[in-house]
Amino acid sequence: MRTVISRRSVRGRLLSGAVVGLLYLGTTGCGGDGDEEAADNALAGTQVCGGDAVSAQASKALKVITGSSRFGTTADTSTVAHAATGLAEAFPVATNGRDDVCRIYTADGTSDFAIRVTWGLNDGPPTGTPAPNFTVLKMGERAVAAVDKARVYFACRSDRFSNSTTEAHVVIGVERWMFPTEPEGDTKALKDAYATVAHSFSLAMAKELRCEKNGGLPAKPVLDPA
Repeated sequence: MRTVISRRSVRGRLLSGAVVGLLYLGTTGCGGDGDEEAADNALAGTQVCGGDAVSAQASKALKVITGSSRFGTTADTSTVAHAATGLAEAFPVATNGRDDVCRIYTADGTSDFAIRVTWGLNDGPPTGTPAPNFTVLKMGERAVAAVDKARVYFACRSDRFSNSTTEAHVVIGVERWMFPTEPEGDTKALKDAYATVAHSFSLAMAKELRCEKNGGLPAKPVLDPA
């Protein structure tokens, strides 16, 4: 996969260095104490968010989205394992909105946005017609991808839940965060990249939750439209 995001120089941006610095200090990872954003501690894509969530294919997809292959460190709680514990404790009550798994930043600070990874619990399978900016993919109960976000919905039965016979309806989201400017680049490549990262986090979550048959998720992302 090739890089498709334009990377403007830091000096050419309208944001001042002070504002950028404040953003990184205040929002790195999941907002927890102890986060760091130092180039000398940079991580490969497969090491971010605890090191168990991003496949080699998803790591390449992160480069398509961000233009970088090196990323900043995050808090110890910014992991799929920590998020899975929160999800299991929340079940069977549907969540209002979504909680963070982690947030991903480039190590050198040259990208003008972050990637936010989230989880949520729905009260049933997804219904209705997705917005026209989404392409529907055949993964789990439903997967949708746009040029700045993707979501994967899957059903999970697990002995980690208080009622192991009742399905949890999980949604994992990956989205461009904080900056509202339109993404630049190949629309299909961006949709595929977001879908690939969302699939990787979803499969990692299904495995961490010990979902039967991995929540029905495929071993590799399905990128052809449903």
